[in-house]
Amino acid sequence: MTPADEILDIVDENDEVVGQAPRGEATARGLRHRCVFVEARDAAGRLFVHRRTATKLVFPSHYDMFVGGVVGAGESYDDAALREAEEELGVQGLPRPEPLFTFLYENAGHSWWSAVYQVRCELPVRPQAEEVAWHTFLTDAELERQLGDRLWVPDGLETYHRLRRFRSAAQADGS
Repeated sequence: MTPADEILDIVDENDEVVGQAPRGEATARGLRHRCVFVEARDAAGRLFVHRRTATKLVFPSHYDMFVGGVVGAGESYDDAALREAEEELGVQGLPRPEPLFTFLYENAGHSWWSAVYQVRCELPVRPQAEEVAWHTFLTDAELERQLGDRLWVPDGLETYHRLRRFRSAAQADGS
């Protein structure tokens, strides 16, 4: 089975399942589905950053500061976050990613419910060759300096800015 053949739950604006479709069809027709975004940091607290392969269905060869992907039909967000993080990082035995928040992403014919997570990966990574063309770990300051220099996935960039606001609000609340 190719990634385009993977069956996804199609959801409405309230994240309620209204049908199912193959991933390729969902992408081509702009059908709303579910995705997970996992911020993966190493033991030193640096962020995993990578360039997607040229064969990706959506945003090929773009840079990303999250691992993750689509949630399969009938799969929970939590299970998808762990599966996608382990697959893309090329590790097994990763701690279960911690859920942070969800939001509806809509932009340029793309729409998906997005669940955002964080995880600490202290294992040596061997990124999945089909997903990751290049990778490194960057400090927050290093990433900030590169935001304007590379072509980033738009959903990841929006998620990154939402995550920064989420953390700023949590700090202001004393959480």
